[in-house]
Amino acid sequence: MTLIEQLRTEIERILPEVEGVVALRGSTEGVAPHLFRSGDDLTELVLAPKYPMALVVDLLQDADSDTCLGVVVRGCDERALIELAKRQQVNLDNVRIIGIACSAEEAEECRCALPYPQNLVIGEKVQGVADRLIAEHEALTRQERLEFWERQFAKCLKCYGCRDICPECFCEECVLEDELWAQTGVLPPPFPSFHVIRAMHTVGKCVGCGECELVCPAEIPLTILYSLLRRDVKELFGYEAGASVEDEPPLLVTLDQVPIIG
Repeated sequence: MTLIEQLRTEIERILPEVEGVVALRGSTEGVAPHLFRSGDDLTELVLAPKYPMALVVDLLQDADSDTCLGVVVRGCDERALIELAKRQQVNLDNVRIIGIACSAEEAEECRCALPYPQNLVIGEKVQGVADRLIAEHEALTRQERLEFWERQFAKCLKCYGCRDICPECFCEECVLEDELWAQTGVLPPPFPSFHVIRAMHTVGKCVGCGECELVCPAEIPLTILYSLLRRDVKELFGYEAGASVEDEPPLLVTLDQVPIIG
C-alpha cells in the first residue's frame, strides 16, 4: 500500500470521530489546505508540497475552539502545534494528529534535523540532516559574519512574509509595524534591528520549519539565524521547542508573572 493510500485509509478511519480532517487537496487550481469531511472525495488528497498546517489549525480554532479536528502533519507542524498550545493559541485536546514522515530527499532539501513527528502514523523515520550552512557560517570570523548579514539584510523588501508565514508569530499588534522600528517607505529596514527584533521574538518557540526562508522573495538565509538561536536555547536552558507539551518554555512570561506597579 502506498503512502497516499495509507493516509486515505487513516482519514476514513477517524472521520466519524471528528468534524473534519485538515489535509492537502489537489485540484485544477493547485494544491491548498482543505477540511475533508465524511463523504468527501479522498482521491483529491495529496501529500505535497510542504505546508504550515499549524497555521490552519490555529485559524480554525480561532473560529470555533470546541470543534474536534484531525490534521495531517509533518514533524515541524507537530512541534509548532505543541508550542502554540503552550501559549494558549490552540487546544490540543481537540486535535487528532496524523503524523507523516518526510522522505530523505525532503529532509535534505529542508536541512532538517528531525524530519518526522512523534505521533508517526504514515511513513518511516529517516535520518536527520546536519545544516551545512551553519558550519559554513561558524567558520567565518566575527567581522565576516557581520558583513554577511549586512549583505543579506540589505536585500530585505520588508514584505513581512517571514512574519506572516511563521506559525509562532501570533501577536495581534506587531512591534515591527511601529514607526519607531520600521519607518514606512524606508528600504531596507534598519540594520540589524528589524530582523534581530523578529528573531528575538521567536526565541524559545522557533521549531525550525524553515517557512520564513522558503517564502522570502529576497532569498535571505534566515534559518541560519534561527537555527543558531535554537542551539543557544538548548545549550543555555536545556530546552527544545516542540519536544514536549510538558516542558515549560524558559522565556515565557504569563500575565500572573507580570508585576503590578502602583
